[in-house]
Amino acid sequence: MALHVLADPPDARDAADWRWQLRHAVTSPAALEAALPLTDEEREGARHAAAQGFPIAITPYYLSLIDPADPADPIRRQCVPRAEEAIEVRGDLRDPLGEEAHEVAPELVQRYPDRALLLVSDRCSVYCRFCTRSRMVGAGGGARSLERLEPALAHLAAHPEIREVIVSGGDPLVGATSRLEALLGRLAALPHLDTVRIATRVPVTLPMRVDDALCEALRAFPATWVMTHFNHPRELTEASSAALARLIDHGLPVMNQTVLLRGVNDDAPTLEALFRGLVKRRVRPYYLLQADPVRGTGHLRTPLATGERIMAQLQGRLSGIALPKLIVDTPGGHGKVPHGPSYVAARAPGRTTFRTFRGELVDYLDPPSVTREAGQSTAREV
Repeated sequence: MALHVLADPPDARDAADWRWQLRHAVTSPAALEAALPLTDEEREGARHAAAQGFPIAITPYYLSLIDPADPADPIRRQCVPRAEEAIEVRGDLRDPLGEEAHEVAPELVQRYPDRALLLVSDRCSVYCRFCTRSRMVGAGGGARSLERLEPALAHLAAHPEIREVIVSGGDPLVGATSRLEALLGRLAALPHLDTVRIATRVPVTLPMRVDDALCEALRAFPATWVMTHFNHPRELTEASSAALARLIDHGLPVMNQTVLLRGVNDDAPTLEALFRGLVKRRVRPYYLLQADPVRGTGHLRTPLATGERIMAQLQGRLSGIALPKLIVDTPGGHGKVPHGPSYVAARAPGRTTFRTFRGELVDYLDPPSVTREAGQSTAREV
């Protein structure tokens, strides 16, 4: 497959600078037309995106992963708008996870008793067309100042039941290292916080951003976990692999959340290659997420049965460390639920019959109940 080559290739030193990548990102319909031979559907999608305020941004690096001759290219489908974005289908929601309804302070969302989501920016290096927060990304303001985040930090300080903070946005790593370090330092001063998760797609779309200074800054909170977002094995390039290695070699655990997307990764061989590639790079596949019902994304979402089928195909073909949970984040902000195929073929008192990945039926017998009288143990069958 021939990768896209920019008409005017930059100096390698420029292309390796993450700020250069951001400055030269494709951000308009005209720039997109100049960068790729667009289909009519993509051309209309770019016009709609510009009119509706859901921005376009594709870094030169991520653009280089697209096969310009293939309109169905899986990288292209993730970042190039299509006319279908103007179509709303049954179940579409503006705010599918109910984040606005669960906002407990400005920029702070709490949907679970023990953790909260801190939105620290509305900027990303690449705007994914399936974005859960398409209602707000690129809306202006960029990275939030500590002053703006003070009410959220005060709420966290006043609620010791919150044990974990997910730092997201937008992408928290698209911005100054010093700003992120200052924020993590403030979180580290809260004694009840056990962990901080950084939700980022930078290793996928802007891997040159992951330098030693950033990795050191991420250690400002002692238990920082990095949650990244690879959706296709072709995103596991030499550059992204180096970014992952740098994070891990600095002692930062990295886990991955993949979104199940129609025409991108909705088949078992593609996901098997992705999950194997992640584990080879010391990254734990954590979630396979059913795509959220964001308005205008019906063309990218799959039926629930697709995920069930794929997980059944992967069970037994992949080791446990390579097999993520299939998760549905229930609409309206009611929380995540695990989902997947059932391996129980039959139940009877004290007996469960399982169907293995090979299709064999195997009985599992419950142990007998145990009663204790006068210091003696007597077993009887259930």
